[in-house]
Amino acid sequence: MGERNVIKAALLGAGTVGSGVYALAEMLKDEMFQKTGASLEIKKVLVRNTKKDRPGIPKEIMTDNWQEILEDEEIQLVIELMGGVEPARTYIVQALEVGKQVVTANKDVLAEHGQEILSLAENSGCDIQFEAAVAGAIPIIRPLKQSLAGSMLTEIMGIVNGTTNYILTKMSEEGMDYKEALAKATELGYAEADPTADVEGYDAGRKIAIMSSLAFNSKVTFSDVYMEGITKITSDDIRYAKEFGYVIKLLGVTKLVDGKIEVKVHPMLIPEQHPLATVRDSFNAVFVHGEACDDAMLMGRGAGKMPTASAVMGDIIIVMRNIVHDNCGWNGGVAYKNYPVKPIEETRSRYFLRLQVADKPGALANIAGVLGNNDVSIAQVVQKRARDGVAELVVITDSVLERHFNDALMIVKGMSVLREVSGIIRVYGD
Repeated sequence: MGERNVIKAALLGAGTVGSGVYALAEMLKDEMFQKTGASLEIKKVLVRNTKKDRPGIPKEIMTDNWQEILEDEEIQLVIELMGGVEPARTYIVQALEVGKQVVTANKDVLAEHGQEILSLAENSGCDIQFEAAVAGAIPIIRPLKQSLAGSMLTEIMGIVNGTTNYILTKMSEEGMDYKEALAKATELGYAEADPTADVEGYDAGRKIAIMSSLAFNSKVTFSDVYMEGITKITSDDIRYAKEFGYVIKLLGVTKLVDGKIEVKVHPMLIPEQHPLATVRDSFNAVFVHGEACDDAMLMGRGAGKMPTASAVMGDIIIVMRNIVHDNCGWNGGVAYKNYPVKPIEETRSRYFLRLQVADKPGALANIAGVLGNNDVSIAQVVQKRARDGVAELVVITDSVLERHFNDALMIVKGMSVLREVSGIIRVYGD
């Protein structure tokens, strides 16, 4: 190692996170040698428009030519912060093929092509680090690959989307309806102009696919994840959940049950005493259970310019140390098991069910009978006061196979006493 070893890097993307990483690299400039044994020089920044002014980033290092970076042998490290599947996937693959180390925050690419990229990195003797792809500043990827690797993990459950957590918090604590809470989230910049990826659960789905792959050393992709969003959650659902001692959260859940993986995203009633129930506003948290480690939870900022940049910079520091010590190429997480993913119909859940029924003698007994005949047993039920000849039933079931519940629901929907199914939400616990 020379007296002042310099590692040269290229930054792909100078948007919110990219500009945050550049700023953080400048802040840590004097410390990098002590932390890694080398100094960091961001030699090139790939942008779409080189004429656009980007405060803090010198114009002379900007380029719109990927080949210029790929063919520059001085650049040892590529930091991909573009987002989206293409061209990001192609750039990551090409960088690894020519022996460059890669740090990425790209959940879209990893949720669909993660195993292919990890295998390529291993075959190329290169690092691929992606802590920032899941839950922003919260360290969860490296713990899954390293700290918890001996814990025989069986379940991960996470609030991994700050937008939906903020919306549900406002609905729960301030009595807002869904549209009002979404408008507030948009005004504060938590929700995009098109919030579909957040509110329909797609963003959380990508993150739980990545965590599931790492936790169970098996290939799980975005298309394997069952997803439901929060758009149908009402203030009435939240109020009744509170009466039963629950709060509603959008959760990514993955479990290993009898050699099969369950992986899904949906709203869930969780007990007020559960650690995840206290995670408010735009905070994220990941709850892990393993046979050896028991329960562990990590909580923090799941998104945002500097929190995400901090996770990227942590990866950069690791890669720089590996370059200095000629130790690149071990990434962990390559699937060496082949657990199948269970179809959602074969998973078990408890359910919260809100029904509007005709206020007639025997209506509750009839519905309970239909549920029971389809292996759906009732754990709790509350009948609300009738209004205009319609009574509201709020039911919480015991654990039931999803397909049995769906069969029962189909029959209930055909009953003459039923006026409306107002809400169906899964409930935490066996």
